[in-house]
Amino acid sequence: MVATNGGKKAVIMPHSMGVFYFLHFMKWVEAPAPMGGGGGSDWCSNHIKAVVNIGGPFLGVLKVVSGLFSAEAKDIAVARAIAPGFLDSDFFRFQTLQHVMRMSRTWDSTMSMIAKGGDTIWGGLDWSPEECHPSNERRHQNNDTQSGDDKEGENIVSRTEKINYGRIISFGKDAAELPPTELGRFDFRGAVKGSRVMNSTCDVWTEYQEMGLGGVKAVAEYKVYTAGSIVDLPEYVAPKMLARGSADFSYGIADDLDDPKYQHYRYWSNPLETRLPNAPDMEIYFMYGVGIPTERAYVYKLSHAAECDIPFRIDTSTNDGNGCLQDGVYTADGDETVPVLSAGYMCEKAKPDLTL
Repeated sequence: MVATNGGKKAVIMPHSMGVFYFLHFMKWVEAPAPMGGGGGSDWCSNHIKAVVNIGGPFLGVLKVVSGLFSAEAKDIAVARAIAPGFLDSDFFRFQTLQHVMRMSRTWDSTMSMIAKGGDTIWGGLDWSPEECHPSNERRHQNNDTQSGDDKEGENIVSRTEKINYGRIISFGKDAAELPPTELGRFDFRGAVKGSRVMNSTCDVWTEYQEMGLGGVKAVAEYKVYTAGSIVDLPEYVAPKMLARGSADFSYGIADDLDDPKYQHYRYWSNPLETRLPNAPDMEIYFMYGVGIPTERAYVYKLSHAAECDIPFRIDTSTNDGNGCLQDGVYTADGDETVPVLSAGYMCEKAKPDLTL
């Protein structure tokens, strides 16, 4: 392309999940064969003028977690609450969500969007880097109560405690809010799974039938999952899927990028575990949405339904008074899909506090 364009370098515009693959490509094209393309350490410098990343989930997307765990996101969970039998049972003689889960767990690309950086980036049991970003409806209600210098109309969110988004999955609202010392958790890792559920009426088989009741209870009794334990969760509930995904992707933070292990391709799509190419003249831009409530954490419950059903579901009955928890989903700032923390937290927080 450069050769046929008068030597002018290319401007690349990766979008959404494509930012992972282009980050991977920049490492691959320069790496020696057979693992890489053998282009040499100056390939990116010689061929790329700029990279314009659009809506890139560099550090992951939390909707992927709920999708892999229960085949849900907020919209699906709300639909189930409004019409309980529509998706949960054989309404069309077709176990819809079970088929969705089984199919999506074969898409190893979804594993590339699991949260990267662990608790260091996303927060832990007692802290998180973001503040509450209420739904549009709640913010409009707050604005309607304000007039002139009236302090009584002060935004409700400013008077509430900081939301702990570090608890990405909580079983019950109490687990989402209790101090860590009061959680009473039982570690699911290594827990003995129950007997396999054999039921010929299930027209689709998921790993949850293999876990049995004992495994399902062990997952729920852990109470709270942070980014540090989110990777361990699919290892327990869907080990085959994680084994495939972990062969191609990594989710940590590099201790020492000079370690030879980071030359392996499984690290190349994680910006926390790989270096940018040696291309000092190459420009990098980020374009992403802000100001829209975006899924950040979930309140779950056990679903005591038929043996064929998925045993976990978002608890749509849970809400709070500040609009940050609605229908079992905590929201933070983002573009409705990708939280700002993943798309460009430094850029957003470093600019002046202006309303765009």
